[in-house]
Amino acid sequence: MADKMSGLQKAAVLLIALGPEKSASIFRYLKEDEIEELTLEIANTRSIAPQLKDDIINEFYQVCLAQQYISEGGIGYAKDLLDKALGEERAQQVITKLTASLQVRPFEFVRKTDASQVLNFIQDEHPQTIAMILSYLSPNQASMIIGSLDPEKQADVAKRIAMMDRTSPDVIKEVESVLERKLASLANQDYTIVGGVDAIVSILNTVDRSTEKHIMETLEVEEPELADEIRKKMFVFEDILLLDDRAIQRVLRDVENSDLAIALKGSNDEVKGAILKNLSKRLAAMIEEDMEFMGPVRMKDVEEAQQKIVAVIRKLEDSAEIVISRGGGDEIVV
Repeated sequence: MADKMSGLQKAAVLLIALGPEKSASIFRYLKEDEIEELTLEIANTRSIAPQLKDDIINEFYQVCLAQQYISEGGIGYAKDLLDKALGEERAQQVITKLTASLQVRPFEFVRKTDASQVLNFIQDEHPQTIAMILSYLSPNQASMIIGSLDPEKQADVAKRIAMMDRTSPDVIKEVESVLERKLASLANQDYTIVGGVDAIVSILNTVDRSTEKHIMETLEVEEPELADEIRKKMFVFEDILLLDDRAIQRVLRDVENSDLAIALKGSNDEVKGAILKNLSKRLAAMIEEDMEFMGPVRMKDVEEAQQKIVAVIRKLEDSAEIVISRGGGDEIVV
């Protein structure tokens, strides 16, 4: 029975079986048209046989298992484990279904390799090749690698990541074939969009401060517009949670109360709490009162006020008056 159902019908049955609370959590990750289709299908589903519900939940579990195995060690690794768990025929069905509906990320095998090993294999490659590989890695991995490159190559690679758009599958395959002889094997088809400003921002937010500073200073000379776009995204207002209480207090001394009230108007409760607890009770009460009585505020004004505070944070970090907690391990305070 389950084999004759469409993916939409199976999804509806699965959501009904999971219950309203878990289904609502899943809906948050779906597009509006997907939610509409599922809602309509759920409304049209009158009854579900217990066996059908069990079959669909089990199928969903098998696909999740396969996806986990693929992310851990690639398609070959996933098939070997599923063969033992489900039998060869069923394992092949699950893998086929999964790879037909999902794109397996290129260089997945590299993501499972120690960054220092990857560095040994790619540090002498052309900057464009390095940029492409780093675009597929996690920010932590990529930041460790870019931080270990020769200084003259760091900014070049960073620029190429930020300006990267689409990569030909032939190029991906060619680079993968070189690495697979040394690390692992994985193939992928179709054009894939990687890199971009967000990718290099994630990497630069993780590297040590000296590497970030060198890259940004070089980009400001070579690509000023790109450097400005990257800098605007480097530290967003919500990242104030990365500061300790003492640093927040130092920042607030250089912030206008009017800007603070507008900035907090558009922030989440966690950020509000972190800031208000570092103000005097009297000033915190005054800021909260200002927020309550100022009425609706344009998002543009909120963003401008938040950007002013971010500028204060960056200035204080540059002068070493505060420390931003980073993943690169460069800031050791004793």
